[in-house]
Amino acid sequence: MSEIKRRGSQTVTDLILASKKEGHPFTCLVYTRLLRWAAVVAHRRNLPSALLWIQPAMVFDAYYCYFYGYGDMIKLPWLPSLRSCDLPSFSLPSDKYPHALESFQEQMEVLHEESNPKILINTFDALESEALIAIDKFNMIAVGPLIPSAFLDGKDPYLFRGSNDYIEWLNSKPKSSVVYVSFGSLIVLEKQQMEEIARGLLASAHPFLWVIRENQNEEEDKEEDKLMNCRSREELEQQGMIVPWCSQVEVLSNPAIGCFVMHCGWNSTLESLACGVPVVAFPQWTDQATNAKLIENIWKTGVRVSKNEEGIAKSGEIKRCLELVMGEGAKREELTENAKKWRDLAREAANEGGSSDTNLKAFVNLEA
Repeated sequence: MSEIKRRGSQTVTDLILASKKEGHPFTCLVYTRLLRWAAVVAHRRNLPSALLWIQPAMVFDAYYCYFYGYGDMIKLPWLPSLRSCDLPSFSLPSDKYPHALESFQEQMEVLHEESNPKILINTFDALESEALIAIDKFNMIAVGPLIPSAFLDGKDPYLFRGSNDYIEWLNSKPKSSVVYVSFGSLIVLEKQQMEEIARGLLASAHPFLWVIRENQNEEEDKEEDKLMNCRSREELEQQGMIVPWCSQVEVLSNPAIGCFVMHCGWNSTLESLACGVPVVAFPQWTDQATNAKLIENIWKTGVRVSKNEEGIAKSGEIKRCLELVMGEGAKREELTENAKKWRDLAREAANEGGSSDTNLKAFVNLEA
């Protein structure tokens, strides 16, 4: 990271100077948290900058409270009391990545040095109205959901060039009948947890589409091999389909999807909201526990699995959650109605003239 900072700082400086010399100066630099050194470069060249925050505004507020005034106690007035299992994992004493918390603190310090810090947030006004205005010092601008516009307004075709076997499979299934399972691009589940998910899916009797990545580290057991002691792949594929990758927003937009079992990463969370799909929340680390809290208690579009003392969600618990989300009862109706509500609000915000569209245009015009 130090080498990226050194070389990146020089490269971005060269770009800024070259563009100015050619008569086309940059008017603003937008950066993400891992590249916070870019804001320092911009400041040295008298160039306005803005942070693009790719977690919810609520999580930004939680980190701010942690570093400025609240210490180990994080309590925000528009939320019920947050338990330790609801907090961003990096803020917990048990966290194994102390450098991650330091990087968040450094980012806050960079923002504090600016006279009028602007933060573009991948959210929308209706979703986090209170969180966006909670901290007077910062101008927090909602510009999300940041997903391909074809899935929001339908005006532009979405060109997908990968295999579409799973789409054909989904098209053969009844409406809202399929459970989609994916844990993002980083999470590596333990063998026992993989087995419990497999048992829970089989016990639910619902067809499922399960993304099981091919591991990049050859020393690790392949995730699909973790299932073999539980059920054979053939038995699983009699009920569902296992793929190493899929176009997630395309899948979530398919009428056959009735539920999304996910890790609650922010991109996946926003995509579930924008597509109107109820959720079984299965958070693992970083902001995911807070996102799960919002999903279950604030937006009310899903239920959260409970884990045992070893941190494992058992097959019976997974089946219970699937029955709540996919069943015939009042809970299913509540979750479905709320999911549709947030889907409509997300699309309204992103479409032309919506709040996020207006916010982004105002930001660009101000910085131009």
